[in-house]
Amino acid sequence: MDLGFKEIDFLACCGSTQFSKEMFSASPFPSLESTIETARNIWFNKVDVNGWLEAYAAHPQIGDTSGRNRKTETSAQWSKGEQSTAISTATDSMLQELLDWNHRYREKFGFVFLICASGRSTPAILAELKTRYMNRPIVEFETAAKEQMKITELRLAKLYAAKIDVTSASISQNPINLKTKAEEDRVSIIGAHITAGSEAHVNKSHQVSVRTKPPITTHVLDVSQGSPAAGIEVHLQKWNGEKPHPMFDELDSNGWVALGSSITDMDGRSGNLMNVVNDVDPGIYRISFNTGKYVSAGFFPYVSIVFEIKENQKSQHFHVPLLLSPFSFTTYRGS
Repeated sequence: MDLGFKEIDFLACCGSTQFSKEMFSASPFPSLESTIETARNIWFNKVDVNGWLEAYAAHPQIGDTSGRNRKTETSAQWSKGEQSTAISTATDSMLQELLDWNHRYREKFGFVFLICASGRSTPAILAELKTRYMNRPIVEFETAAKEQMKITELRLAKLYAAKIDVTSASISQNPINLKTKAEEDRVSIIGAHITAGSEAHVNKSHQVSVRTKPPITTHVLDVSQGSPAAGIEVHLQKWNGEKPHPMFDELDSNGWVALGSSITDMDGRSGNLMNVVNDVDPGIYRISFNTGKYVSAGFFPYVSIVFEIKENQKSQHFHVPLLLSPFSFTTYRGS
């Protein structure tokens, strides 16, 4: 359904110019669900680090509704509305504490504290800010990206609602368009879901699929250079041996089955290492990096990370990054 979206409409939803251009090029979309799915794919897989930072910078500081950082008039109005609960529940002392913590956060991470503030009180936002302040910079950078996506989804739902209202008004002399009515219902459902938070339960018939990329992903950062590590070969394997688990001394036996391989790009991100599936098979996985070719004088000819996905985790996303230097490496489970 073509609702006549313009590039500036998508810029109001997310302050990244790269994001808005990609979304406009991909439009029109058949439904709100399709729009959000495309937005997730573009944001997480196509927009680069500079695009993320541009989007972060377009947001006002929590507690500031002046609209000084606005990209568009619409985004300024939406920001004010999204912070309305926080502003209405804040005392002067709370606002001052929020201001102080925002300053500390920006000093540490270099960008504004970003959170999907719709429906959240000032005490709840302050608690989240203090918790996230303890994160490592690379972890917080990705956490902010996820919060930006929540905000973008909420605003896309608002955008659809506004466009449908205009379209409905222009055809008010005609019988009710059932497809348009269905779109309105989905806007209401998805908007309520996002506002209520990621833990809210939504009827599955209306729920947007969370899979816009494979369930297992990775990226590599060269911490000695402070930059992404491009050109590293990555392999993903799954244990499929006779025993349910590989033994400690059998990690290189024939029980490993290759799922996919890729080369990290200029942002240090690998391509798809496996298919996009709703539920990943539980089991033992191994992701390996050809680090010796990247750092020929380094200590590690290659790095393999073995991890387990349990039955109750199969619908989750597993991001397994590698933070590398010539004589050390570390990893963690992202999401």
